[in-house]
This record gives sequence, structure tokens and C-alpha cells, in this order.
Amino acid sequence: MSLLQGVDPLQLTAVANSLRKGMAAWGAQEPKTLEWWARDNFYLSAESSYVEQHWTPWSFQRGLLALMSHDDVPCVSVKKSARVGYTKMLLAAIGYNAEHRRRNQCIWRPTDDDASSFVKADLDPMLRDVECMRSVFPAYLARHKDNTLDQKKFIGSLLRIKGGKAAKNYRDMSIDCGYMDELSAFDNDVEKEGAPDTLAFKRLEGATFPKFVCGSTPKQKGECLIDKRWVSADERFTYQVSCPQCHQRHALTWGGKDEAHGFKFDPENPADVFHMCPHCTYPLRQSEFLALADQGEWVNERGDLYWREVESDRWAFTTADGQIVPPPYHVAVHVWTAYSPMVAWTTVVREFLDAYAKLLEGDNTKMKAWVNTTQGVVWEGEVERTEAEELKNRAEPFSLRHIPRDCLLLLAGADTQDNRIELGVWGLGRGGQMWTIDHRVFFGNPAQQEVWDETEEFLRTQEYTHACGRPQRIFATAIDSGGHHTDAVYAFAHKLKALRVHAIKGASGTERSIDNGNTRVGYKWNGRSEKHGPILWHVGTNLAKDRFQARLEVVAPGPGYVHFSNQCSDEWFKQLAGEARATVRGRGGTATRWTPDRKRVEVKDCVTYAIWLEERLDLWSPRRAKWWDQLEAQVQPEDDLFTAVPPAVSDSRETTHPTRSVGEVADSRGTLPTSREEEALGSDRWSSRL
Repeated sequence: MSLLQGVDPLQLTAVANSLRKGMAAWGAQEPKTLEWWARDNFYLSAESSYVEQHWTPWSFQRGLLALMSHDDVPCVSVKKSARVGYTKMLLAAIGYNAEHRRRNQCIWRPTDDDASSFVKADLDPMLRDVECMRSVFPAYLARHKDNTLDQKKFIGSLLRIKGGKAAKNYRDMSIDCGYMDELSAFDNDVEKEGAPDTLAFKRLEGATFPKFVCGSTPKQKGECLIDKRWVSADERFTYQVSCPQCHQRHALTWGGKDEAHGFKFDPENPADVFHMCPHCTYPLRQSEFLALADQGEWVNERGDLYWREVESDRWAFTTADGQIVPPPYHVAVHVWTAYSPMVAWTTVVREFLDAYAKLLEGDNTKMKAWVNTTQGVVWEGEVERTEAEELKNRAEPFSLRHIPRDCLLLLAGADTQDNRIELGVWGLGRGGQMWTIDHRVFFGNPAQQEVWDETEEFLRTQEYTHACGRPQRIFATAIDSGGHHTDAVYAFAHKLKALRVHAIKGASGTERSIDNGNTRVGYKWNGRSEKHGPILWHVGTNLAKDRFQARLEVVAPGPGYVHFSNQCSDEWFKQLAGEARATVRGRGGTATRWTPDRKRVEVKDCVTYAIWLEERLDLWSPRRAKWWDQLEAQVQPEDDLFTAVPPAVSDSRETTHPTRSVGEVADSRGTLPTSREEEALGSDRWSSRL
């Protein structure tokens, strides 16, 4: 006899349904990628879409969805225009990680109002219309503590929605997935606690598979957070299609009237627009592009790394010939309006022509909006820059580590990084004429004493031979104390004060001058406390870089001219030219400042500190004329002046240590100290190091 004999079948069905529902939290779904989860489940809601319907991702979106769900790529940055579906992809990722992967998540938007608007217009409609979400979000229609404007509690996970203005919104949470929408609209420094993307990423520490996705339309050059992430990424990708004629891949670019690729059109007939292939000048029409889009692939800047579908529903990073390689840690992608099948290229051109007409009238607001939201790149405004190739082309055939005839004094600037100390040596002559002399890298953790011992040995013992045959040593050094090793720099400067080693830091706020004041500091280093440590000198870095830029514009050798050795590496020149001075309009009005447009600019930093030294030492005061005469006399090929030493520079502004007057010997024992060789700036190892 059956145990269930006589039991009402309706009751059995109810019990089975209850058991099924109760056990659902322990169920494991068949693995599925974000793309196919979205194809099967995602829905375009009426509140946030032109057309209410099930969603099919566009060609370029497939790779982005694969990146957003790839567990081995922790960081993804999307520099984009408007109208490419980024917010829709974020919504799909949120639903996927809540329903399919059960991972804790947080999304930040620039303000609390932005966060609330996102919930009302985008998130809540998605939770309502994507049916599978109801299985993990029982409170989707209820007024409940699990369903509020700042959090959604799912079965097995939690989603937080935060504004980006308050530092408290980056605390007290541990998440697996973090998203930032419109990152460039966030404050660059959140309540003086740091950059918003840095604060947000800290919330993922300890996650088994951390995923951090940032996206934004760009804004002003130098101040744009998404552009900074683009620059610092390990690899940068664009979506590329094959040319129908030459079959070589290329991305869609705007180009320009003086460039032999990109969009071409007649201003009188913007409907006749095409994209010219950079390889063979084939005129690609939008209809042809849309036909080729499904065969496109994501390719990095160098053209040697692909993000592609290697098998059905399996994506990987490969070489050009298909060999799978390990994924980068931080991947950045750029996509703009021209890729969208919903926007006609004619519309893109018409919007540009309208903005350009206003620009000719002196109104740049429409052009700025077009550059940011249609082209998806930063607005540079009034930008002053020097190109690396320009500097390299004016390099001269003289050897590094040898002092040319008119060079009379050696100054060094040093920069600390987490795994090295970099030191640039520059030569100075009358009137501010400058020469590249040396650039050294001392590898090691500045939190350990060993790397400081190597740097000290260099400053104490290194000699350079002047063209007259006389050895010369570094006269003074400035070392940056910013970063993670402030106390170590203070201790180093305090120990080597007799060698004129100065601890410096970029001035905050308004810069009054290159030499922007000082404070006395104490430090703790290697178990030792020093209450009366060195003076910390504040550097007006923008003003110092302005002076160097002005010298770069001097076209003939002589006072103010900067001489470069042709032994300097390509990387050295790129770092020297790695910043631009851009006009920034903020709440306090218009200001300009030098900002990096690449990840590494240590060479530029070192020369900036050397410029500060010449200001601190007051080298161009008329009262220094006799001192320069003495320096010049020491390198003349007559008498026995080669054995003399550079006179000390009187420093009336530094009252903590008595200094010698002009004409006195710097060191009664002879020439100033120097150091052993480490690594030349012209070497392959230097230019390719991590």
C-alpha cells in the first residue's frame, strides 16, 4: 500500500512546489556566459529604451559583455561616447551576477540623485521585466527593507546603489563586483580621501573573482578620470573590421581634413560620407561596415593581441595567429558613436558641422560636447605640448656621462617609485643652457635600506669628465618625498644635507613661485625618530615646467637652449614629452596645469626638480656673475685651475645650516662627492623595465 494513498493530489503538488522553492538557493545552474544570459533573459524596458523588446547585443557589444564576465580580467575600463549601450550592458551584468552567479555587487553613480534616478528609470524596470530575476528577488514589487533606493537584497547576494560624492559611500562593504557609471563626472578627490575609482576598488579586496568595471564619456584633458584609467591600462583595445579591398584590419576613427584616413565628406553634401581605410584608402560606406561588423575583432594598440571568440561562446586573448596567451590585469576599450547601428554616419557629420560653425563664432561648447559624447575622446581645449619625435629629432651627437665644454654645473632630480629610485642628472651653463648628462635607475623597494645605500654611494662617488679633462661631481640634488616613502626620503635628505640633498614636494593650492616655501619636518625611519629633520621644500611644479617648456622653444644653441644626446632612448623622450598644459574650467574659474597623458613621466619629473634647484640656489641673480666666472675659469685649458672645485652657492633663504659665500670652496677636501654606475638611460633594459 502506498504511503501517499488517500492524500489529496493538490496537497502533494503544493508540497512539491514548496520544496522546489526552498531548495532553489542551493541549486547550481548550468554555466552560462553573460552574453547568452542576456540573449535568453534581458529585456529593454519602456522607461529606458526607444523600443521595448528582448535584447540582442550588437557586434562590438559581444566582446564587451565577454570582458565584463571574464573572471581572469579584474579591471575593465570603457572610454566611450553616448549611444553605445554601456548602461544596458551594466544592467545585464548586474542581473547576471545576481541571478546566475549570486555575487555581491555595488554600483556607484556621480551623485545621490544620479543613483536614485538610475534605480527608478533603469534598475527597477529591469527587475520588473526580466522574468528570471523574480526567482532571486521576491520583494521586486513590495515596499520592503530588501527593496529600497540604495540596496536590493537578492537570494544569495546583495546589490548596493551609491552616490559618489561622500566618502562614507565607499566604506563598510565587501563586494565581488563593482561598477562605476559616468566615472568622469565624479569628483577627482572624494572629500580629500582620494580618487573615487581607487576608493571603490578597495571594496573588492579579498574577493575570489574581483570584477571592477568603469565606464564614462570623457571630459577635459588632464582632469578626466576615465582617460587616466585608459592611459594606465595594461592593454588598450579598439573594435576593428577588415577592409573589403586590402583585407587589413582597422578601427573607425574620425581622422581629419589633413589626415589620409578616417571620415571623409563634402560639407555641402554630408550624406555622402565614407570612412577611408588607413592602409589602402578604400572608401568604406556605412552599409558595408554594418555587413562586416559581425566579423570584426577587438585588437590592441600594437596590433599583436586579440580579444576574440576562439570557440562557440568562449572568448580568449590570443596572438594574431590564434595562440592563446594569459589575460592582462587591466583592459581598456574605446568605442564611439560611429559603431552604433542606430546612428547614421550622416547624423554624426551634421552634428560636427553644426558644432564647427559655432566654434568659428568663438563658441566652443557644442564642439566640446561633440568631442566628448560623439567621438568619445577628451576635450583638450587650449593645450600646450611638445611631441617626443620633435625632441628626438633635435638630439645631438654627444655622449652621455661626459660634460660638454659650456656646461659648468651638475644638478640632479630624483623620483621615488614603489620598486625603484630614478635620478636624472642635468648640466647647466650660463643663461640657463642645459644638457642631458645621465639618468640612473636604482631598483629596489624604497621601504628597504639597500636601495638608499646604492643611491647614496652614487651621490658620494660618481664623477663625470668635463670636455677640458677635469672631473666634476653633482653639486645639488632634489628628491621628491611624495608617494608611499615620505619618511625614507626625509631620512635620506637629512643624512646627506652636506651634499645639498633636498627633500621636496609639489606645492598644493596656488603656486606663488617655483620655490614655493618650506616647512621643517620630522620622521621615523628604521626604528629611529627624528623630531628636527630636514626642511621640506615646496615646489611650484607647474611654474617649473613652464620654465622648462620655454627653454624647449629656444631654437638656437646659447642661453636657454636645451641640448639632448642622441644616446637617449625612445622611452626617455616619450617620458620627457609625456605631459600637456591644458586649460581647465572649474568652480573657481579658469586654470591651467601640466597633466600626464601617459603612465610614466619620471624623466619629466626629474628635470622639473632640477629646475627647482636652480631657483632655490638663486643661480641667475646678478650677484652670481662672479661665481659663474669662477666656474668658467676652472674649465679653461690654462694654468692649474683644473684642480679647483666649484664654489659653494650662498643660500641666504635656508637658515638652518650656515652656507658659504660666493667664491668659497665647497668642500675643503676637494671636489664634491659622487657614485658608482647603475643603469644608463639609453640602455634597452632601462626603457623596457616594469
